[in-house]
Amino acid sequence: MDYRPKYAQPFTLTEARLLDVQTIAEEIARLQNSLQHLHDTQTMLKEAMESDPDPELTKALEENRTVICSGSQTERIAILKLALSDKGVIMSEHYDPPKNTGPAATPPAAPEPPENDEDGVEL
Repeated sequence: MDYRPKYAQPFTLTEARLLDVQTIAEEIARLQNSLQHLHDTQTMLKEAMESDPDPELTKALEENRTVICSGSQTERIAILKLALSDKGVIMSEHYDPPKNTGPAATPPAAPEPPENDEDGVEL
């Protein structure tokens, strides 16, 4: 039995099953990142609209809303997760979108570079 998507997709579940696990995982991450950026942009656009109601901002806000609300990318992620599951990959939070991210989130501090000894190699 094959999954029947609600939205037009660039691939079927059968085609997704033919991909290797790493490719599927990378595509899930790419799509989740794309959705996160759309949500972050929506927040920024709404804040900008409060101080400057601009027709271009309104248009961008509506375009983002259409992509987010259509559910097409979310459905694509679901298809890819089904393909992973069919390959025996145990689904975990690793494949879920990151939580508590957004423009207000503070990125983690960069780690301090290690101190090298005289020949430039740390042991």
